[in-house]
Amino acid sequence: MTADVSRPVPARAVPWLVWLLVLSALARPQWIEPPVTKSVPTRDPLLLVDLSGSMQHEDTVNAAGDTVDRLTAVKEVLADFLSRRQGDRVGLVVFGDAPYLQVPFTTDVKLAQQLLDQCAIGMAGPRTALGDVIGLGVNLFEQSDAPAKTMTALTDGNDTKSQAPPIAAARVAAEWAIRIHTVAIGDPTTVGEEKLDEQTWRDVAEETGGSYFFAADRAQRDRIYDELDRWETHEVNRVTHRPRRDLFYWPRAVAFLATMANKLWNVLARKRMVVPAWASAEVRVNAITGELEVVE
Repeated sequence: MTADVSRPVPARAVPWLVWLLVLSALARPQWIEPPVTKSVPTRDPLLLVDLSGSMQHEDTVNAAGDTVDRLTAVKEVLADFLSRRQGDRVGLVVFGDAPYLQVPFTTDVKLAQQLLDQCAIGMAGPRTALGDVIGLGVNLFEQSDAPAKTMTALTDGNDTKSQAPPIAAARVAAEWAIRIHTVAIGDPTTVGEEKLDEQTWRDVAEETGGSYFFAADRAQRDRIYDELDRWETHEVNRVTHRPRRDLFYWPRAVAFLATMANKLWNVLARKRMVVPAWASAEVRVNAITGELEVVE
């Protein structure tokens, strides 16, 4: 006959504990850590590109030494410029009779390059509104939190349409702490409506504390890049991701250890069982007295 060894309450609770731990592991709990942010030096250059009819005049030499129209030279200048703007937010405004926002501020410089390549001479009108495009640029920067607000205008600089004179518009930009860099494209000796008005752009740049450049050759263009790369920068915090750490292995490990401990307890408990001496004896009824007797 085997003795009944009672299990303590904690031991009887082990299967329920293991079941709860297994359910917790299957729920796949995670620990979400604080957001990881990365500070990137970013500039917000606003590019102003002239698409007036005078930009079709072929008086500019490109990098290959071929004579091309002024807009082609502008696109060449900006292609190299945009390739260096990784991390910057670039905006693009085109103008002719009136200014138009072609690309709002974006970090997608490839998109800005594609939309620039699609621009054609005369699509914004045949004449040039220099003052108006500066005014639009001022309005675009009203919502900007960039500490350094900068516009770069690329044009032949002959104002024929503006409602506000370029110098007056430049003074408004200066009041808003907006710096204007001007890049002149074309032949200074050209006359008529295609004339390159260098003096106007010199005055606009000087009025706002910017710089004037004449993109005559490759050396001049490299100098422009070096100057523009010295613009003030500002830090933009960007949340990249929130790390997640899996915790399911903890309840799984505890369930495994609890199961092993329970099995070990059962093995040890069986070894501690003692069989009484009378368990193997024979019990008889005394025929004379009628009492039970144990016969070993």
